[in-house]
Amino acid sequence: MNEQMEQDWLDKKLQEAAPYIEDDGFTARVLQRLPARQARLQFLRPLILIVASAFASALTYVLSDGGRFIIVEMFKLTTIPTVWVVVFALASGMIVLAGGTVAAMSKANQIQS
Repeated sequence: MNEQMEQDWLDKKLQEAAPYIEDDGFTARVLQRLPARQARLQFLRPLILIVASAFASALTYVLSDGGRFIIVEMFKLTTIPTVWVVVFALASGMIVLAGGTVAAMSKANQIQS
């Protein structure tokens, strides 16, 4: 409790503090001596990322025999017994439920303290 009071006192003092400390023009002089900002080509980075992603996707498609592996894997999924699908769904639901419970309990502990 004492720690919380100290934090509140510190927060209050920091909020009341002056937003600018007088420096006799030091900041302005430093900013004037800095070199001028150079114009950059802002579109270049996203363009490189898009081109690289498109190239990687095309290469993956070609090397995977035209996406044939997707069809093969989907066919394998259709041959899975129904019992395994139900077990997987229940296990996934339990994992999500446990994660949600842990998150809710953590949040409740944060609110109480």
